[in-house]
Amino acid sequence: MSLSESYIDEGDIHPIDLVEHIAEHHAWEFDRIADDQIAMAVEGQWRTYSITLAWSAYDQTLRLICTFEMEPPEERMPALYEMLNLANDVCWAGGFTWWDEQKLMVFRYGLILAGDQMASPEQIDTMISAAVMSCERFYPAIQLVTWADRTPQDAMNVAIAEAYGRA
Repeated sequence: MSLSESYIDEGDIHPIDLVEHIAEHHAWEFDRIADDQIAMAVEGQWRTYSITLAWSAYDQTLRLICTFEMEPPEERMPALYEMLNLANDVCWAGGFTWWDEQKLMVFRYGLILAGDQMASPEQIDTMISAAVMSCERFYPAIQLVTWADRTPQDAMNVAIAEAYGRA
């Protein structure tokens, strides 16, 4: 059964209500922080990602941030920033940024729903999945740049290469 088939349409549905339904559908841990915000934990291959979605009525945008903690050495920060620029050049939906004060790597995406548009459950599920897939794709490159003294371009070759099977 698709996500939209399992959700009964009762007129105008708040986007965060849809997100909560999707989290329940996938059995993800979640916390409804407020009427317009939800936080959840989504397990990836490399780590568990913290995902927060918030609805902004002001600009009619469903905002997603997917984060993971890390503490890169100060001397590797220029290489990390260069690697993030390279990663963002190949990310068409969303992008990475580093929040130094919180020591968080962040993938951000905003779904604009201007004109009273409604997001479908499939759209939101794809948005969450794409964020996790981007983090999973670039996590090894971030680690190589940060801890293995690899160049950003060399690390990106790992992220861009297609993997077959599992080690």
